[in-house]
Amino acid sequence: MKDKSPASPVWWKNTFFVFGFALLGLAVLGLIRGEAVIRDPGQKFETGLVLFYLVGGVAMLVNGWLTHQQALQTYSEYVESRPRGTEKPTEASE
Repeated sequence: MKDKSPASPVWWKNTFFVFGFALLGLAVLGLIRGEAVIRDPGQKFETGLVLFYLVGGVAMLVNGWLTHQQALQTYSEYVESRPRGTEKPTEASE
């Protein structure tokens, strides 16, 4: 059986980025059309809901960046530790 190495990590597969951009998009929508648009049905009325979405979105993006950097570092260490002459790492398919 051949030794198959993992694909190189790509940022758009990290779900922290997906949720971070979604939260920022909802925050922008809340800024433009008002907080009532992003409020859940039956949710208690609170001011500053857009701010919560902005902070949550930024936190998710920072977490996504940190985890992606860690994945890249782990992948590069894995590739460097492989003996010469083994199969090349596979490319990430879309």
